[in-house]
Amino acid sequence: MIESIDQMNQIIRLGTIPRRIVSLVPSQTEFLHALGLEDEVVGITKFCTHPSEWFRSKKRVGGTKNVDIEKVKTLQPDLIIGNKEENSKEDIEALKSICPVWMSDIYNLNDAIEMMRKIGEVTSKTIQSTEIICKIQSDFNSFFNQSNTSESVLYLIWKNPYIAVGKQTFIDDMIQRIGLTNFISEERYPEVDFSKLENHPDHIFLSSEPFPFKEEHIEELQGKFPNSKIQLVDGELFSWYGSRLQYSVEYFNSLHI
Repeated sequence: MIESIDQMNQIIRLGTIPRRIVSLVPSQTEFLHALGLEDEVVGITKFCTHPSEWFRSKKRVGGTKNVDIEKVKTLQPDLIIGNKEENSKEDIEALKSICPVWMSDIYNLNDAIEMMRKIGEVTSKTIQSTEIICKIQSDFNSFFNQSNTSESVLYLIWKNPYIAVGKQTFIDDMIQRIGLTNFISEERYPEVDFSKLENHPDHIFLSSEPFPFKEEHIEELQGKFPNSKIQLVDGELFSWYGSRLQYSVEYFNSLHI
């Protein structure tokens, strides 16, 4: 018997090491690949684009917010891995009737590390997960010690309306670790009305996802914020809280801050 407490404090019990896994979160899907679970992962979402070979070959079970429950049933999984924010409560409750569902709940780097450690344990890939975790922790520990700027940044993830990243988010934790202050004081993902801003941010980051900001949007916003440094940023390296974090610090060092 394998027993694990997930990040929503639910006890997950498995008869054996899982052999048929459905992953409902892109960043966690990529992490499962990094653990070497090629044969074990049988289903992913249409947004699980990494690794590309899995995106092409694995069965897709709908989106993160609208999982096709019947498709999941046909895959006969013995473990489903989801996330509180990414997946809908209704879908998760329905999926629990199929097999155990291990849920992550991630707001910062420490949460991400815990998720990787626990999934490594439940899939019997502790050695592989520990290697990944050690690389990430080493990178961030050295990077965090060098961060000393207190300039502000407005991190935008959507247009029409403009939506920003606020407090109590994983991206906010990454912003702090870079050494910047989040321009947004509200929690989660508030809509931003530029006409009501009393001050302007020192930096504006335009994320590559979920809205695909381009160079043309820099020009558009530069007119509204002439004194802000505006740049496109890789949203995956800011928000994917799995094995992709191995490459985040190197990327953060390349930003114009």
